[in-house]
Amino acid sequence: MIWPFTRKKRTPEPPHLRTGRWGEKQAERMLKHKGFYILNRRVRVGRRDELDLVARTGETLVFVEVKTRRDERFGRPVKAVRRAKQKTMGRAAIRYIRRMKQPPPYIRFDVIEVIGSEGQGNPIVRHIENAFPLPRPYRIKW
Repeated sequence: MIWPFTRKKRTPEPPHLRTGRWGEKQAERMLKHKGFYILNRRVRVGRRDELDLVARTGETLVFVEVKTRRDERFGRPVKAVRRAKQKTMGRAAIRYIRRMKQPPPYIRFDVIEVIGSEGQGNPIVRHIENAFPLPRPYRIKW
C-alpha cells in the first residue's frame, strides 16, 4: 500500500535566489555598521509588492532595494532599478506607511549594490542614498 500523504522532496534553492539572499545579508550588515536600525526584512505588502529592507536613521524611514550581481560584466546593479521598479517600491512604501500607527516625518528610497558571491571573499558594497524620489502618482497625506 502506498501511503497517501507522502512528502515531496525539497528541491534545492536556485543559485540566483541564494545570491540575492546573500546580498541582502551583506547590505544589512553594512547598514548596521553605518548606524541604521533595521525595522524589517523582505516585507511583503499586498500580493505583488516587496520591500527588501526597511530601516530607520534618525527621523527618516528608509526603504532599501538591494541588487546583487556576481560581477560587473552583467551591468551595474543600480541600472536594474528602472521606472517600473520605482513605482512598485513607491506603492509598497505607501501601503507600509499606512499600516504604521504614527507616520514618519521623512522617507527616502536607497539602492544598495552588492557585487560578488558567497565563495568569492569580500564583496563590493555600494550605498546610493536618496536614489530616487517618491514616484508621481503617489503622495503622502498625513
